[in-house]
Amino acid sequence: MLSPDSGVGTVVAVAILVVVIAATIGLRRWPPAVVALPAALLMIVLGLTDWTDAADEIRFMAPTIGFLAAMLVVADVCARTGVFEWVGSVLAQWSRGSPNRLLRIVFVVAALTTAVLSIDTTIVLLTPVAIATARRVGARIAPVGYASNHLANSASTLFPVSNLTNLLAFSATGLSFLGFTGYMVGPWVAAIVVEYVIFRLFFARDLATTRPSPAVQSDTGDRQPAPVAILVCLAVLLVAFVVAEPLGVPLVVVATAGAVIMVLPGLFRAPAETVRSTVHAINVPFLAFVAALGVIILPVREGPLGDAVGRLIPSGTGLLGLLAVAALAAVVANLLNNLPATLLLVPLVAHQPALILAVLLGVNIGPNLAWFGSLANLLWRDVMHRQSVATPSRRYVLLGLVTVPPTLVAAVVALWVALQVS
Repeated sequence: MLSPDSGVGTVVAVAILVVVIAATIGLRRWPPAVVALPAALLMIVLGLTDWTDAADEIRFMAPTIGFLAAMLVVADVCARTGVFEWVGSVLAQWSRGSPNRLLRIVFVVAALTTAVLSIDTTIVLLTPVAIATARRVGARIAPVGYASNHLANSASTLFPVSNLTNLLAFSATGLSFLGFTGYMVGPWVAAIVVEYVIFRLFFARDLATTRPSPAVQSDTGDRQPAPVAILVCLAVLLVAFVVAEPLGVPLVVVATAGAVIMVLPGLFRAPAETVRSTVHAINVPFLAFVAALGVIILPVREGPLGDAVGRLIPSGTGLLGLLAVAALAAVVANLLNNLPATLLLVPLVAHQPALILAVLLGVNIGPNLAWFGSLANLLWRDVMHRQSVATPSRRYVLLGLVTVPPTLVAAVVALWVALQVS
């Protein structure tokens, strides 16, 4: 039996984690749970962790996983009821054939979609809409395509429900829903504004090029009817998150109730189709992957590697300390992927809510630097390929290099200001 405190145990634990991450990146036709679940079991069999600790970790993550499942269903209902078709028609009409105006609108819509419906919704549902709209109005695809990816990461800091990383860390902060949002609204706005300015400069040549067609004017004038009922449900659900949490009602209960209410009309209209779509949306393999990852990271976090990372974390919560923690989180996210990075770092800074928020800025904004920084990046690349849009690695990394450092610094400074005035 191996011990996570031994050198050999650490090497084995890290090697298993690396294999799981590599498989997650490399496997396209198989869900990552195919590798992650056996890897988690192997950790237990080898003695790197035990059944009790693994069960405790899964119980701790269960509300987060349940919440994620409910929000996946909510996003699926939005897709099936035409929310994103309506968004596409609004984008086309409001842009009025201007690439710059379209980019501005996509930034706003992507930021709001990410904040309310989560990162994956922006990638899977909004990205094709943005691409189709760019084609309709004769604009270059790259600016809005890359914007959907970057905003899915960097705009996911606003609410506890905006990203799985936020959900994993929320309870450790000890903050209320409104308290978390109050601290993160400044960083959220700062990140979006800085990134938008850089996008305007980086894609200046693309934004100056249009390919108008005779069909654009008539096409953009035909707006889809707004799915009012679903939009109202989303607004009510967001309010319910704010109201229920101070009353002691878990977010998972609110999200599940919202998902059930939104699914019910479809069950009456087309029960078989709705059930199939809902089961598919819940994405059990991905939920199993998240649970397995929590077990896999345990011996890494509790071993010498976790101790070494812990020694790099400053004890203070001044501006330099927040910048250091956010930078460390961004680096670890790009080395290990942001989900393992969150599971590794949050327990190490659990004594300081301010440092937890800085970690979240790092693991949410940092992944824009490299493909494997987040699962959303890999998902976005697949979406772009299905849309027949090239995504050269050199351009992706170059854009990350010019956006991530200033965006992260601006967000951390905004967080520091929020902490000073609180």
